[in-house]
This record gives sequence, structure tokens and C-alpha cells, in this order.
Amino acid sequence: MKYTIVQIAGAVLLVLGAQGVIRLLIDHDNGGLLGWVPGGFAVRLACYVVAGAAGALLAGWAEGRAKKERGERA
Repeated sequence: MKYTIVQIAGAVLLVLGAQGVIRLLIDHDNGGLLGWVPGGFAVRLACYVVAGAAGALLAGWAEGRAKKERGERA
């Protein structure tokens, strides 16, 4: 159960990062959730990419651990 919560958190991070990248690439001035981050377009884009990648890694890790805990093949 604990890995399911971590997997959901990773999926949320992945979705927020992906929608942020798409939003920023379409409209460079729309910072979205990270509009407060100083540094402009490049820094915000990098933050969204890092959030998306971290979410994907976190969700994948949690899924692997959950399968191992259940005794399934990963």
C-alpha cells in the first residue's frame, strides 16, 4: 500500500512536469505553477523537465518495489 501512494505521487509529478513543459513551449511567457521561479524561460523549462523525470523515476521505482513485495516478476 505504501508503494501505491509513492507511485501516485510520482504520477502526479510526471503529469505536472509534462503539462508545464507543453504550456511553456506553446506560450513562453506563461510560467504556470513555476511562474514565481526567477531565471526566465530556460530555468522554468529545466525545472519542469526535472519534475517530470523525477516523477517518472519515482513511479517506476515504486511499481518495481510493489511487484517485488507481492512476489511478482518485475
